Amino acid sequence: CWEVRKHNSSEWCHFIRSTPDCRLEGGFLDYLEGVFCVFPPRLLPLAVTLYALWLLYLFIILGVTAEKFFCPNLSAISTNLKLSHNVAVFSLTSPLHGVTFLAFGNGAPDVFSAVVAFSDPRTAGLAVGAVFGAGVFVTTVVAGGIALVKPFTAASRPFLRDVIFYMVAVFLTFMVLYFGRITLGEALGEHHEWLELGWWQEQSGGPVTPPCSPIPGYLGLYIFYVFTVVLCTWIHRRQRAEGLTPPGSWEPGEGHLTVSTGPLMSQGLPPPPSPLPPEMPTDAEERESLGTNSADYGEEYRPLLPSRESSLRILATALSPLDHRKWRRKPWYWRLFKVFRVPVELVLLLTVPVVDPDRDDLNWKRPLNCLHILTSPLLCLLTLKSGTYGLYQIQGVFPVWALVTLVGSVLAIIIFLTTSNEEPPKYHCVFAFLGFLASAMWINAAATELVNILRTLGIIFQLSNTVLGLTLLAWGNSIGDTFSDLTMARQGYPRMAFSACFGGIIFNILVGVGLGCLLQMTSSQLVVKLEPDSLLVWILAGALGLSLVFSFVSVPAQCFQLGKAYGICLILYYLAFLCVALLTEFRVIHLSTV
Repeated sequence: CWEVRKHNSSEWCHFIRSTPDCRLEGGFLDYLEGVFCVFPPRLLPLAVTLYALWLLYLFIILGVTAEKFFCPNLSAISTNLKLSHNVAVFSLTSPLHGVTFLAFGNGAPDVFSAVVAFSDPRTAGLAVGAVFGAGVFVTTVVAGGIALVKPFTAASRPFLRDVIFYMVAVFLTFMVLYFGRITLGEALGEHHEWLELGWWQEQSGGPVTPPCSPIPGYLGLYIFYVFTVVLCTWIHRRQRAEGLTPPGSWEPGEGHLTVSTGPLMSQGLPPPPSPLPPEMPTDAEERESLGTNSADYGEEYRPLLPSRESSLRILATALSPLDHRKWRRKPWYWRLFKVFRVPVELVLLLTVPVVDPDRDDLNWKRPLNCLHILTSPLLCLLTLKSGTYGLYQIQGVFPVWALVTLVGSVLAIIIFLTTSNEEPPKYHCVFAFLGFLASAMWINAAATELVNILRTLGIIFQLSNTVLGLTLLAWGNSIGDTFSDLTMARQGYPRMAFSACFGGIIFNILVGVGLGCLLQMTSSQLVVKLEPDSLLVWILAGALGLSLVFSFVSVPAQCFQLGKAYGICLILYYLAFLCVALLTEFRVIHLSTV
């Protein structure tokens, strides 16, 4: 499909429609046909501008959905499953909660983007570029920015553990790229004698592999990482109980578990051992306008006498993403950004229920939650495979979406008649699972559009998927973590923020690549090809590995005392890497062929 720009502009539309490689998999919009068929050639800059604005808005959709809807429901599910920090029966549930549920909540946009990109061999380079590119960006720019903002002493054991695991994950990906494919064994961590990739041997029948492989599996390695974190936490707490470690030092095995949770801090999750200030500027206060509203503003706004609100007023209040008191006291740039977010938040409020276990009423909004019984299943059905299943007709007569609408309407009426506005029903926790599924479908739909529009921009500008992944996709998915980590450092918690740089992205690379490839395997095809399309992939992998080795050597050499010199070195390293990557993409740097 890259050949389209080499043809005459009058032939662009015919080429796009007649070339199978130009068909976009999934998604609701055909961006290639739009830019080459709908817009005339002279308006190509206008089309690119509109696509760029839509790309930015897709990042907003991903961020809002993950922060305000996906993460809160994930937290509510973990609380209902007794995985919260307050459970006293099993003291290790806190780290387990952090490396599973919290990590999934924070890494949802990255993981979904990787899964969508791996679904099509033509966009697999986007996933590789995004996973590696985000790793380089976070471990250099974000980590260096934290050291520049507030010099500090890093937590030694969590840092060494996370860096070692991350280096193993990068090496695993390097080996997969070297062999050009990933098997079921590498994805799961199991050993299949006829599938494993070891050292290649030439025999009469061609290249075969020996029955044993030195490569561990992605998902198996992450499970081992979770086990290691829990074990380190248990050892640290036991030493603390025996008085072997000072009670004031915060260097437990879960050092990174309460970090990289900028959005999650605002969803009622308990604070880390050193509690964050209530003014944490992660836009946490916006929760009042997304289902909690003015009731949480303080005692001065509560009515003196209790009063019962009508269902219509509850619905109108719950669907309002704005609060006039908060609007007046916010700066102009916050208001401008909020204007762009309001349409997204309104649609999400209509389709995704949110359960808040920290509120007395669990965020029960009877009329809105009854509406969710209808809208959430419809959303899931119409976003699955771009609405293919929703438009399917039973016996060629009755569409599936109509059946879902009918069943949902009946259930909504029953729930509305059997519940009250004041008290949530006993089965209210089911809405957390429904909200989790609906928000996941929103993220998946936005990630699909994101991958398709990035591929379109790559074809327009003749850029590889890898460079688009390591720049636009990696920057877009990392911008939230960047602001939350730097804010955390300015608030006086640089160790937490620094630990997030190395602990949070382990989940993204292991689960993103492992799950993304696993979902593409079938019973007849248990191998996914991951062939590097250019020298840039190796430069990207080498740059990430080198940055990790640099931190692994230099941080202990400084006795874990990180200052501005360390931060400047990391940022300069990223700028140098970016220059080399772009020069390689534009073929200024290339391998000479013999």
